Amino acid sequence: MVFLVNLARVVFAPLLEPLSAAFTLTESTAGLVATLAWLGSATPRIPTGYLLTRVDRHRVVLGTGAVLTGAAAFMTVADSVAMLGVGAFLMGVASGAYFIAANPLITELYPERVGRTLGVHGTASQVAAVAAPLFVGAVLAGATWRGVFSIIAVVAACATAVFYWTARSTQMPDAGTEDRDLLTAARKQWPIIVSGVAILGATGFVWNGLFNFYVKYVTATKGLDAATGNTLLTVVFAAGVPAFWLTGRLADRVPHVPLMLTILGGFVICLFALTAVQGLVAIAVVTAVLGYVVHSLFPALDTYLLDSLPDQNRASAYSLYSGSMMIVQALGSVAVGALVDAGFGYDTVFQTFGGVLVAILVVLVVLWANDSLPTGGQDPTVVRGD
Repeated sequence: MVFLVNLARVVFAPLLEPLSAAFTLTESTAGLVATLAWLGSATPRIPTGYLLTRVDRHRVVLGTGAVLTGAAAFMTVADSVAMLGVGAFLMGVASGAYFIAANPLITELYPERVGRTLGVHGTASQVAAVAAPLFVGAVLAGATWRGVFSIIAVVAACATAVFYWTARSTQMPDAGTEDRDLLTAARKQWPIIVSGVAILGATGFVWNGLFNFYVKYVTATKGLDAATGNTLLTVVFAAGVPAFWLTGRLADRVPHVPLMLTILGGFVICLFALTAVQGLVAIAVVTAVLGYVVHSLFPALDTYLLDSLPDQNRASAYSLYSGSMMIVQALGSVAVGALVDAGFGYDTVFQTFGGVLVAILVVLVVLWANDSLPTGGQDPTVVRGD
């Protein structure tokens, strides 16, 4: 299930070129289509948090499978830019609601190894990101872009049916039965929520704009051809597979906040390096390191949040964090597209974004040094307290 819902979000990056050709899209319109998928992923997160105070987590996961199946089927008949936008948004909705329900569910199924469990789950998600360019390329070799969504619709329908059958025979945890008040969760857990948004919201904004325009970026400024760009995009996501796996385990063993801040600093360094290097080998090396570093941030931050939040607030507080973070993150693609259309170069855009991240990192380091950031699961009073 997580493979499919993440594929629904990332599949638009390798599809921007064929969709632009089919619908004569400008840079900003192409960026808007990709942004709509991420806005769709952001929009249902807080409402899903409220829904989880009334409905079992596994039933919500089941519903997201049905939404994904319908949205992918809708995309196969899209014949206008407006329909593209609606379909992309609905595919994003399925992914956003899924993560809000599934992440708390799997951590409650395996409470003794939260980081490892999220690492496994994230690895499966990341495999989809790795497979997306290859999948799109294989389908386009024998069909049109509509074939991509046809396959997603069929496989999603089958996976949803299998999930339904599996959930019926599984004893579900009752850890979230006291999680019944979204506003109370916000009031009690706001320091963790805000720190999570500050770290991943801004980083995700930059990352979203970078990976959705990565192929266009390296072809326009680095002199590479589109095929090489797609291969390097695959490298970016492939580097995330070991990142999820290894960082998920590391997050169970080291203090959460220093780990997150170190990863954020590494991402900023890689971003500046990417704008500076030339030549295929140098670009490939920096791309691979950047992919590993940025994907390490996701399991590290999710472990920090889900390991720190008490049972009675976990899903509600996580949905508030995730919904807020995703709204910020989703705007990255349209921001990059609009700035490039306005005449700014890709390197200038990404270097400016990197400067903003440096400022955020400095503030976070100062707060941490003054014990003003929540310490997460390393502090038992945070894990067990109200």
